[in-house]
Amino acid sequence: MGASNFVEGVDLAFKVIFGIGIFFLVGITTVMIFFVIRYRKSKHPKAEQIHDNNVLEVTWTLIPLILALLMFYYGYVAFSPMRNAPKDAYEITVIGKMWVWAFEYPGGKQSPDLVVPLNKPVKCNLVSYDVIHSLYIPAFRIKEDVVPGKNNFLWFIPEQLGEYDILCSVYCGLRHSFMEAKVKVVPEAEFNTWLAALPSNSGEPEGLTILKRNACTGCHSLDGSKIVSTSFKGLYGKEEKVITNGTERTVLVDDAYIKTSVYDPNKDVVVGYQKGIMKTYNGIIKEDELPKIIDYLKSLK
Repeated sequence: MGASNFVEGVDLAFKVIFGIGIFFLVGITTVMIFFVIRYRKSKHPKAEQIHDNNVLEVTWTLIPLILALLMFYYGYVAFSPMRNAPKDAYEITVIGKMWVWAFEYPGGKQSPDLVVPLNKPVKCNLVSYDVIHSLYIPAFRIKEDVVPGKNNFLWFIPEQLGEYDILCSVYCGLRHSFMEAKVKVVPEAEFNTWLAALPSNSGEPEGLTILKRNACTGCHSLDGSKIVSTSFKGLYGKEEKVITNGTERTVLVDDAYIKTSVYDPNKDVVVGYQKGIMKTYNGIIKEDELPKIIDYLKSLK
């Protein structure tokens, strides 16, 4: 038994395709070596015309066709159930953002790891607010792309207790290799206890919730440390040197500057940082959300 209900089917498809590949690698290489030795120039100095052989041509057409259909069959049998989630599956929203995973449970509860109950179907609704990511759980043999603006999902039934790696299998920027998390498979009673104790985001400042939802904290730290861009701590009211249209100037980080940074991030690029890393949040972060973000930044002294 594998870690999920998809392990057996995917592994079987892999073994079939890999076995056929090895068969042809060995077979074609052997025939090639035989022909090189058997028909070398020293034994056959004069070339001969080889005429058609209908039996041979039909044979080498039908056999690869049958093998290709066989590979398709096992691949389809393994893949088809992955797109048919049970109606009673427990739903979790998976948010991919530069460069962390976030797992949102009912009631606004969010966890940095995916905790699921043993032997219960789980459906992960995949969301990205920035670039394309790909949720990949090797031990479960499942992977699905997380595309901005596209509804996608994956589902599984965890069949073994333990912890398993979650990776992003699509290059999504500078800290792509840091985008890791864990699947923790626990007994159902333990899962229910854990979920009940998981704090809700409803108690945190709205501005912080908006920043987290839009992956801002993946590049901007909250404690003064440098990640990819400037830290949010102590940022509001600070003077920054920026490059605007190729010219260096000093600006005050105020309401207007923050609004420009959100909707036109490449207009004023802080000296020492690369242009083009941050995308515009125009149409994503709403105008009425900006004051909440600004109020939160003011609190980070």
